[in-house]
Amino acid sequence: MKILRNKALRWVLLMIGLGAIIALTGMNVFSLYNLRDQMIEGEGERRIDQVDEIHHLIRNELNSPFSGFHKIELEPIEASIRETGQFPPKIKEVLLRVSQSKLYNEIYYTPEDVDPCDSETMIYIYDYETNLMKRTDSYPETVCDGVGIVRTKTKIQLNDLNYRWNNNIEFDSHRSLNVGLINLTESKIIGYLTFLIDDEVVVNELIDPLIEDFFSPSEESGVVVWLYNWISNETLATNDPSVEYDRSLVDYVHRFPSYFNNWTISLAFLQSPIANVYNATLVKNLVVLGVAVLFLVGALIFMFVTAQRERNLAQLQANFLANVTHELKTPLAVMQAAGENISDGRVTENDRLKQYGKHIYDESIRLRRMIEKLLDVARVDSGEVMIKAAPHRMHDLLKKFLTENQEYLESKGFTVKLDSRDKSSLVMIDEDSFETILNNLTDNAIKYSNGVKLIHYSLNSDKNDIYLSVQDQGIGIPKKDLRSIFNKFFRVEDSLKAKTKGHGLGLSIVKNLVDLNGGEIIVKSVLGKGTTFTVIFPKLIREDYPQRHNKVGQTGKNINKSTEYAG
Repeated sequence: MKILRNKALRWVLLMIGLGAIIALTGMNVFSLYNLRDQMIEGEGERRIDQVDEIHHLIRNELNSPFSGFHKIELEPIEASIRETGQFPPKIKEVLLRVSQSKLYNEIYYTPEDVDPCDSETMIYIYDYETNLMKRTDSYPETVCDGVGIVRTKTKIQLNDLNYRWNNNIEFDSHRSLNVGLINLTESKIIGYLTFLIDDEVVVNELIDPLIEDFFSPSEESGVVVWLYNWISNETLATNDPSVEYDRSLVDYVHRFPSYFNNWTISLAFLQSPIANVYNATLVKNLVVLGVAVLFLVGALIFMFVTAQRERNLAQLQANFLANVTHELKTPLAVMQAAGENISDGRVTENDRLKQYGKHIYDESIRLRRMIEKLLDVARVDSGEVMIKAAPHRMHDLLKKFLTENQEYLESKGFTVKLDSRDKSSLVMIDEDSFETILNNLTDNAIKYSNGVKLIHYSLNSDKNDIYLSVQDQGIGIPKKDLRSIFNKFFRVEDSLKAKTKGHGLGLSIVKNLVDLNGGEIIVKSVLGKGTTFTVIFPKLIREDYPQRHNKVGQTGKNINKSTEYAG
């Protein structure tokens, strides 16, 4: 129960860690997107502020000639014009400033008791050469329209008892600026000044240059700006003539309050380079964040898996020590019991003495094999394995092994089949290592043979390598376990395994010794039919070294054909 609780706790901690990583990642991604949106939104607000600034500059340019006009006393104007036909000096200064502005091209004055909309009506016109007012009956209809607008609006203003200004300014859209002159003392209208606006100059010499100054072409700024006359459906100015005005594209519209009523400044936000930079930065940040998260998750999972493996390995080692202790005690107990019976004189018959001696001998052999295997593991783990490679004929080493172990194999009830197709090739190998490799592969075949007790040894070669195969007709190895069989302490889960003594060390020792001697080992297995281990060593004298790896694959196919499973 404690083990299960610890395992459950590790899984809970892993899930909590992964959840924390996911939550932090989500917060970072949200922050990055939010920051990107704020940057782009801030860029849009900056562009809108630029339009507002353009509006203020236009308004200032229109109103600057009238600076100080509201401070002039207008009560004497009516009498002055009636007597001399001219304005007082301070108003003349204002008219002179207006005449010097390119935005206005004509100036008219209409007394209150005169209606410029009546034909052949006499009003006053400003003479730019003499800077004097002259009477005229020739004037455009714009004067009639402008005076009509300002007369109506000024009368409304006079009805407001709180109105305290000596003039009232009204625009007739982009055509004229009209000023109602007021006698505040008597609360009456004196007359009307009309300043005709040169809209071409306003567009071409004022607004268009301002748009160019504030907004570069759309491919650079990502913004299209139009000065648009919505009455005539006409684009008057733009920062990019290649992009036609389209209402569906417009993201922001700025209207001119109280003047230029027919005009608007419209903005369309395209994909700007700045937005592209923000998006590129966002992508880079997301990639870096993703890589960091992957590394973090990978490290967390790696630590979890490593901890699991270390725990499993510790458990396997504990089980191994318990099993080894038990198996060491068994032959020692048998030998001790046999020795006591002989030493006490309880056994005197020759047959029984021979039998007891055989028990002692067999158990001592078994004990020696176990100790040798443990020593092999200890040497491999400590890195103290000494390889004394020398030229040997593989055929001779194999024959020697089979001769020395013939009696042992026969005692186990096994039949040996030898198929040697190369009796002369030399390999550089450590003889003790070769004997250990064959011992472990043979013991493995003996342990896991169930039914047909046949071990087939075969020796093949090609131009560069020699292939030694050990094939049994046993239970086979499941495909899912083939990758793990060379791991230390690993044993295939099977009902036969529970009845078979072993510690999962033999194949691990084989793999290490094969690697130390410059060879490689492969395994082929069919579940229920048997297993073939093939050890490959390079020849001492090789005919075509560069083609070795190609030949390995080809020879592997040949081996499969030459070692077909019986049954």
